[in-house]
Amino acid sequence: MAYIGKTPITGNFVKLDAISVVNGQAGYTMNNGGSAFTDYENVNQFLVSLNGILQAPTDSFTVSGSTITFASNLSTGDVIDFIIVLGNTLDIGTPSDATVTQAKTNFVSTSSSAGLQIKGDGTTDGTLQLNCSQNSHGIKLKSPSHSAGASYTLTFPTTDGNADEFLQTNGSGVLTWATAGGNNTPAFSAKSASQQSISNTTFTDVDFGTETFDTDNAFASSIFTVPSGKAGKYFLFAQAGRQVWDSDRFLTTIVRTPSGGSGEDIAVGETHDGEGYETTQAFCIADLSVGDAIKVQVYHDSGSTRNISSNFRTTFQGFKLL
Repeated sequence: MAYIGKTPITGNFVKLDAISVVNGQAGYTMNNGGSAFTDYENVNQFLVSLNGILQAPTDSFTVSGSTITFASNLSTGDVIDFIIVLGNTLDIGTPSDATVTQAKTNFVSTSSSAGLQIKGDGTTDGTLQLNCSQNSHGIKLKSPSHSAGASYTLTFPTTDGNADEFLQTNGSGVLTWATAGGNNTPAFSAKSASQQSISNTTFTDVDFGTETFDTDNAFASSIFTVPSGKAGKYFLFAQAGRQVWDSDRFLTTIVRTPSGGSGEDIAVGETHDGEGYETTQAFCIADLSVGDAIKVQVYHDSGSTRNISSNFRTTFQGFKLL
């Protein structure tokens, strides 16, 4: 049978037949049960006692076939006390394909070593291959190259995840499931519910009284506030509609106010003299932090109070980029 681990020893220890010393003779025939003994692999298996002293293999004696030869001729009075031969090492050969079962390959990991190690050969990096049922196809898991100098551990999640999810690392090799692509949230859209009066030469907050949608409940009182855990880059868009007034300048601005800070314009749209109705738009991609408050202001210098339009001509929208 096949073995994994330390090479086993097979066979009983054999005590050979007694040998009578012949004066002036170094070589003697070894017998076991009256038959020539040759069932050994090398001289190091022999325990030989001569005159009550164990002899050193190779230095004090050698063996060849069924003959043991001492380093010098023995004399009358010398006594070969015993010759004991230790069991042979077992030659297990090479297991046949597909004969080593799972019970023989339950590798055990410890806190300091892996249960299974796939080594490189000095040229090719260590590779683990997983085959199909017919062993005609498969995939390989391969170590980084030696030049990368990389050693790390990847720890898999505790569940098998959901459809369309992918594995992501926390930067320390711990893997978790994440949603592929995401869904661009938070996202919001609002519009003006009615016309709004805007004083001359005054930056005025726009009132967006009608919400179209607000995925994270982050839009309130015409202000979008970045929720906890949702910092990142956002696309923001605002427009204000008005009837063109002669000899005027009209601005639509997107204003960011950091938590505990003061407001700053992050996008400005500007129009000048014209005729009829028009909209002035401002848009940007902004890197926002948790707690940032985003609002829209308009400004004009037409000389007197004016109104901006309602409904979809005056809108405010935004969403988080993936």
